[in-house]
Amino acid sequence: MKFWLTCLSVGCIAWSVWPVTSIAAGLLRAGVAKVEITDRAAGPVHDPLYVKALVLENNSTRAVLITLDAVAIAEIGTIPNSYLGDVRARLEKELGIAPASVLVNASHCHGIVCADVVERTFAAVKEAVAGLVPVRVGAGVGHEDRIMENRRLKMKDGREVDVRHAYSLPPDDEVAAVGPVDPEIGILRLDRRDGRPLAVVYNFACHPIQSVPNGGNTADMSGFASRVIEQNLAEDTIALYVQGCGGDINPIWYKDVDRPRDGEPLGNLLGLNTLQAVRKIECRDDDRLAIRNEVLELPRANTAERIVALESESQRLLRSLQGTHLNLKTFLPLAVKYGWSEDYPSSAAHRYLRDEAAGRDDLRKLDATNRAYLKQYIHNIHVMEELTRIQTNLALLRKHQATNLAASKRTLEAELVGLRVGDFILLAFPGELVVEIGLNLKAASPHVYTFVAGYSNGYIYYAPTTEQLLNAGAAQEDSECLLAPHWQKIFETRAVEMLGKL
Repeated sequence: MKFWLTCLSVGCIAWSVWPVTSIAAGLLRAGVAKVEITDRAAGPVHDPLYVKALVLENNSTRAVLITLDAVAIAEIGTIPNSYLGDVRARLEKELGIAPASVLVNASHCHGIVCADVVERTFAAVKEAVAGLVPVRVGAGVGHEDRIMENRRLKMKDGREVDVRHAYSLPPDDEVAAVGPVDPEIGILRLDRRDGRPLAVVYNFACHPIQSVPNGGNTADMSGFASRVIEQNLAEDTIALYVQGCGGDINPIWYKDVDRPRDGEPLGNLLGLNTLQAVRKIECRDDDRLAIRNEVLELPRANTAERIVALESESQRLLRSLQGTHLNLKTFLPLAVKYGWSEDYPSSAAHRYLRDEAAGRDDLRKLDATNRAYLKQYIHNIHVMEELTRIQTNLALLRKHQATNLAASKRTLEAELVGLRVGDFILLAFPGELVVEIGLNLKAASPHVYTFVAGYSNGYIYYAPTTEQLLNAGAAQEDSECLLAPHWQKIFETRAVEMLGKL
């Protein structure tokens, strides 16, 4: 354990290699298990949350993949900051599993997990170890592009804003374009020797935050997708969802107010398309297994100037508020009237025509006055909406600026983990990676089946692109971030190097 901690402190690469059970050449063994982790005392439960464990080994290496129906591993949500260290320590002490060989990914659903999640995680891994069997391996991809959208909106003035519950959408006529999504579902299929599926690992990029109509505790989209996969494959097959680069990807209809919020239909689509791809994958004997772990030193941000600029902009917007004759009660009926009839909003057409025939323009003057009142009030509404965006994001910038200033050094540590199982390559990182970074790494990888995961082995908040961070304060991703803009090049360079070594 002391050697492992020393490695972490200097950022060395750690290989998880030690004697394991003798296995015939060319064969891989795998075991899988799941344990419920729902906090049933936290309120109504719509569907259960799980911790799932996949243990893999060949003659020289063992790797453990753990997935959690939880918002994050530490920092936010109900999983304590000590979770990863506690799990690794117990796995090493009781099962001889080296810390560097353990990869834990949170789905980023907002379910509430039980207090004894460490104990239940250990139980899942222990059961998976006990169930190790020889397996055949296959990798492939599925496709789903209907259930998500990039929440960052490119504005005509050059800014990027995002779609959140915390503030309003911008006016439609100010939006120029939207960002990309990644419709690829990355799949690892593991079959028993008799051909029955043992486990399916699938990677997809989208915030699973659609919730359910009754508001109960839920594993959300990814939980529903896993249920679809498990119920339609062999008995005891377990599906492990690995969250991808979903930092700026929302479920579709996230801001919709005309239908109940429900992640189940979206999860069903994801599950069915994963199943379709799984059934096309041919498994074969393949004992290639590797897991690499490297600690990166990434630069912390200093957003002091940006905070001052946003505070100044906030004051400018406040000064731009206009005196207004209307209040909400009078604005609403006027807005309906003047939106409904452009030519005759205040009365019937014949009243206007009669006034005009008599040489009077009273109604036309009333309309001009009311339209001016409406314009003033709508201006104030738009200012208010922009202020809510700035104030919300300013609070995030101030929070993380305080954290960075209080830190003992100007860098933060983050684990970069690479896992290879046959042709399946997974690169994992603790930040909420945005989709563009995942697409970059897939394009740069020497491997056909390369997939990227955020939310793994810790949590360091959002990890946006350099360009997005130069926009700090307009969107959540660039505001709730600890990283300096030049972090991206450091990360992507090291990530590509690791991919080349897997």
